[in-house]
Formats: sequence, C-alpha cells, structure tokens
Amino acid sequence: MKTATILARAIVYGAILTAIIAVVGSVIGYLVAGSSGLISALVGAGLTALFMGFTALSIVLAAKVTHNEPSSTLFFGIVLGVWLLKFVVFIAILVILRDQPFIEPLIMFFSILVAVIGSLVVDVVAFVGARVPYVGDEVLPDGANNAAKE
Repeated sequence: MKTATILARAIVYGAILTAIIAVVGSVIGYLVAGSSGLISALVGAGLTALFMGFTALSIVLAAKVTHNEPSSTLFFGIVLGVWLLKFVVFIAILVILRDQPFIEPLIMFFSILVAVIGSLVVDVVAFVGARVPYVGDEVLPDGANNAAKE
C-alpha cells in the first residue's frame, strides 16, 4: 500500500473523528455551558480538521518534493517544519481566543484533548490497517548475492 493510500485513509478517519467531536462536543458543551459551550466545542472540532489537514498537506508536499522518497532527510525536514508551524499557529489561536466571551475554556480544552488523542488513534489505525511491505524487490549484483549467501 502506498503512502497516498494510507494518507487518504487517515483523512477519511480524521473527517469522521472531526464530525463526532463536533456533534458530541456541541451537545455536551451546550448542556454544560449553553451557547458558549457549543461554540467552544465547534472551535475544538474546527482545530481538529485544520491541524489534520496540515499533517496531510505536509506529507503530500514532502512526497512531491522528495519524489516519493520517505527515507529522505528533506522529507522529515518538511514534515517537522510543518509540525513546528502547526505548533505556532495553535499557540496563536489560543492566545487570540483566550479572552473571548463566547469561549468556555474547559469545554474547548476537553474537545482539543479528545481531538489530539483521537487523531493519534486515527493515524495508528490508518497505518496498522495498511499492508506495507517491509521487504523490497531490490536485486543485488551477482558479486553481492554470493557474498550475502556466505
């Protein structure tokens, strides 16, 4: 299975996770804190979608730049760079939303917490469910084959 297939599976699972967080979080948030709780849960679900999209974008971008060579240092550099960008954007969003009257901090915290744990589970399920070969079709030159047999 190729990286694109695993990524597509992770995106689908992530969309399902985002919808579940939006629906369940909104209902719980509304019951606990009224409309500010509902908005806070929706903001948490929106952040889930945004950051899972950043992850998918980083992998697609890295694959294109490195010509589908996931063991490349550049591949990891791009993914790490986007991860750092996600971190900075996340902190900026929290600072902006910190004192807003329509945000209930506890509801938003729990929706983001569920999103982080859920996105980790989504990534693991998408990868574990994939059939990724760990043995290649590489054929060694004749001299190397004889040396490997000895």
